Amino acid sequence: MSFAAALLAGFLVEATVSWPMAVFRKIGHPVSWIGHLISKLEAFLNRPSHSPVRLRAYGAITVFLVLVACVSPAVAVSSVLPNGWSGVLIGGLLSWPFLATRSLYDHVQAIALPLARGQTDQARGAVSLIIGRNPETLDDKAIARASLESLAENSSDGVIAPLFWGLVFGLPGLVGYKVINTFDSMIGHRSARYVHFGMAAARLDDLANLIPSRITGGLFTVVSGRLRHAGKVMFRDANQHRSPNAGWPEAAMAAALDIRLSGPRVYGNTVANEPWLNGEAADPDAGSVRRGLALYQRVMLVVALGLGLIALLERMTNA
Repeated sequence: MSFAAALLAGFLVEATVSWPMAVFRKIGHPVSWIGHLISKLEAFLNRPSHSPVRLRAYGAITVFLVLVACVSPAVAVSSVLPNGWSGVLIGGLLSWPFLATRSLYDHVQAIALPLARGQTDQARGAVSLIIGRNPETLDDKAIARASLESLAENSSDGVIAPLFWGLVFGLPGLVGYKVINTFDSMIGHRSARYVHFGMAAARLDDLANLIPSRITGGLFTVVSGRLRHAGKVMFRDANQHRSPNAGWPEAAMAAALDIRLSGPRVYGNTVANEPWLNGEAADPDAGSVRRGLALYQRVMLVVALGLGLIALLERMTNA
């Protein structure tokens, strides 16, 4: 069976209905299940009394255990998926919760609408759901910047990377990537609690996103209508970002929209003096967020067409 076809089916379902709140209230979400397992193991193994070396080892063991627990069922299910359209349908339904095409759009749209109406407090509340920095310090320009950075980075983490690993390894690759990314979101940051325990998770996430982040940046560049300029800025500025991966889609989006992103920001009470991406451009505004969402939609259309083409080629090859 062509798993590209199943991925396309899952992509289209998620792009149409996201993950309905009624379903979430009833059974939660597979990513929340993964997160619950991570939390239980982390609480058991991440003790302040342990040495840094032991914490790093226990963190790596935690990643391994959760990957085995989640990927093993995916391997078993993949081995019994039927051929034909029934396999595509089942594979699509299984892929659906591990993609975030529509949910990412909806999160950023929830910021864009109040920002355009001048409702700064409401926009701050919406942006606080998707960023780690202190929202009380954000003015309209900083809110727009934060929302576009999240849109760019999560285009890779939430859509392109899971599709990439799904194409490479099928359902186990899709699930495995989502486990790694969830680990990074939960314990991959350099807080006092996770600086050692989360090291393996952070390094593995960096590795898993190495190729997808560059693909995402390339897609933003291609659909921007400013191919030479966007490509030039992306290759010039991407490595200035604190993340080895997030700078690629963020720099490409900044150039595509002719705005600057990244720059200084506040986490809690700490100021992080990050360099600018496309620093010669102006700050974004509400209109920039709207244009960013349109750019994202064009990328998602290209992705859908690409998945369809891969599925067709696989079908012709196996015929």
